[in-house]
Amino acid sequence: MANTMIGVIGGSGLYEIDGLEDAVWQEVATPWGAPSDAILTGSLGGVQMAFLPRHGRGHVHSPSSVPYRANIDALKRLGVTDVISVSACGSFREAMAPGDFVLVDQYIDRTFAREKSFFGPGCVAHVSVAHPTCPRLSEACATAARDAGITVHAGGTYLAMEGPQFSTRAESLMYRDHWGADVIGMTGMPEAKLAREAELCYACVAMITDYDSWHPGHGAVDITAIIATLGANADKGRALVRRLPALLGPDRAPCPHGCDRALEFALLTAPDRRDPALVARLDAVAGRVLG
Repeated sequence: MANTMIGVIGGSGLYEIDGLEDAVWQEVATPWGAPSDAILTGSLGGVQMAFLPRHGRGHVHSPSSVPYRANIDALKRLGVTDVISVSACGSFREAMAPGDFVLVDQYIDRTFAREKSFFGPGCVAHVSVAHPTCPRLSEACATAARDAGITVHAGGTYLAMEGPQFSTRAESLMYRDHWGADVIGMTGMPEAKLAREAELCYACVAMITDYDSWHPGHGAVDITAIIATLGANADKGRALVRRLPALLGPDRAPCPHGCDRALEFALLTAPDRRDPALVARLDAVAGRVLG
């Protein structure tokens, strides 16, 4: 039986976790460069926690410049077993209103300016992301949200755009009406793919701030309105996170959905043809299968 360690990647508006015991900011070096910031570690309710501000304290990283590989590697290197991604999103659905939370279960990846894999020439691997989030972890987040009095929608498709600009109205209508997306954000990918490659259970809590630009009654995205909603959502996000240790517990059994064994049959490069330099960089992410 392993020990649970919950890693929270906080998006816009969520820059800390309240109530951590023995809290300390740790600098973590990775072969993929520096993470977005130091990582706040401690314990909450007897469960180890790690908090990483995705954009850095003071919001210094744009969605395209976030060092996604370094962030996931650093959390894995610290011993994180379960990653909760908290991020601000727009909504394509009337019923998914600003202030609501959505537990994402699918993605459409429209990003193009980011490194999307830990693997490459010299060590090729293909993991399945047919189901890119962990149902067990998502259900815990849904329960925590309901217990905190948050309106939460279990399941939704996240359109990951490159940004940093918001959508045109034509794009917004296309994503909503023709592609079937439910929410839109700029940071969900490649984070979810990298977490799967690192054999980490991953859940995405999308905190809705606006209706993007499709909604005839709301017009274009208004950054001042978004910022106002961000504050209220951040309070709700912290309330959700505080309830997770009691739901997940300190002892962790293997993931029933196989997230923690995603690399079992994913490596294709023969051992004698693997690039030693790349294999060395994969020590935390893929050490279990690379031996």
